[in-house]
Amino acid sequence: MLMRFRIGGEDEGIEFLNLGKTPLANNFLKKEQVGKEETYPLVLAYSPNSHFVQLTTAVPAEKMFKEYVYMTSTTKTFQRHFKEMADRLMSFLSLDSESFVVDIGSNDGLLLQAFQVHSIQVVGVEPAENIAKIARERGVGTINGFFSSSVVQQIIANYKKASLVTANNVFAHVDDIDGFTKNVYELLEPEGVFVIEFQYFVDTVETMTFDNVYHEHVSYYTITSLEPFFKRHGFTIFFLEHIGTHGGSIRAYMKKSSSKRPVDPIVSQYLSEEKKKGILTRHYYENFGKAVYEARDKLVRFVKDIKSEGKTIAGYGAPAKANTLLNFCGIGREYISYIVDDNPLKQGLYTPGTHIPVFSAQKLVSEPPDCLLILAWNFAQEILQRTKDLKGVTFIIPLPTPQIVQG
Repeated sequence: MLMRFRIGGEDEGIEFLNLGKTPLANNFLKKEQVGKEETYPLVLAYSPNSHFVQLTTAVPAEKMFKEYVYMTSTTKTFQRHFKEMADRLMSFLSLDSESFVVDIGSNDGLLLQAFQVHSIQVVGVEPAENIAKIARERGVGTINGFFSSSVVQQIIANYKKASLVTANNVFAHVDDIDGFTKNVYELLEPEGVFVIEFQYFVDTVETMTFDNVYHEHVSYYTITSLEPFFKRHGFTIFFLEHIGTHGGSIRAYMKKSSSKRPVDPIVSQYLSEEKKKGILTRHYYENFGKAVYEARDKLVRFVKDIKSEGKTIAGYGAPAKANTLLNFCGIGREYISYIVDDNPLKQGLYTPGTHIPVFSAQKLVSEPPDCLLILAWNFAQEILQRTKDLKGVTFIIPLPTPQIVQG
């Protein structure tokens, strides 16, 4: 199928994973909205030219991000992660009170708060009106809007050019990455640095965390696809770090190509390793697609066996990834009685597509299940700690293969 890729242009797209037509994973439903949600194809395609992976269908950003129910600070895991990130960037980039940091997709301001502790001037850019309001209430200056050239000019006029621009799990969300990257280049001072975190597609393949695929994530990156892209836009990747978030992510550091910052050998090491793993071949992607269907079948059998024994199942965590998993597997209310989530914005709503009600964790006490499916598996240890007083409950992590874990 001939299609246009964000990286590499027009190419013969090879579809290798079809997760069906699903609703938007973060668009939780009020009771009167149940059954009325829109659905869109959720299909991954690979470009043999640029070795880049993207969704075949891009949903307009306004449908996904103007009102949002995901808040970064809900979990202690991410509170710790973004504090450590701020401390790391402070040290590695030698930031001080004269520095200026801009966070794109700043959510509730968690990362920027960690910089403010060090008396660093910050501003966030956040498209969701409700989330931007929360950030402002926490004392984080936040521009409510999408990251555009006009927003860049507004920031430069009201503040100055940035020492550091960050975009955490945002670069995968952007349809026009060319325009986005040009805007970052304009915003940065000559020796400024652009840092992004993104779910590493190699980890997605190796850990079978295919539930990280949903409509917000229009692009799926490797260093092989990103390195030439940034070079075309006047940037050079000069350092990489592998981090554990979302089942395996990369923190990539970009400088303007005119900058004198040295390029660490780790960049060429990643390029070499990716080639060895086979990401330059279509078989790498097609084999992953086949393995996903096998993983789905294992989980469905596992859940059906539990129900056949007359046991009840609840879920812990209602992240976007859970809705990909539940919809793709066809696991709805006939299998899962309810889901609990610590984010108050999701409580009292229903999951898109499967229509499972979401409650606070107190529901586990008033109506304890026999089995608890940890849908937010990336926070498994934190969830197990929070539920340590539950007695007689079997805890299950669904991927890469369903396994029982000790509470």
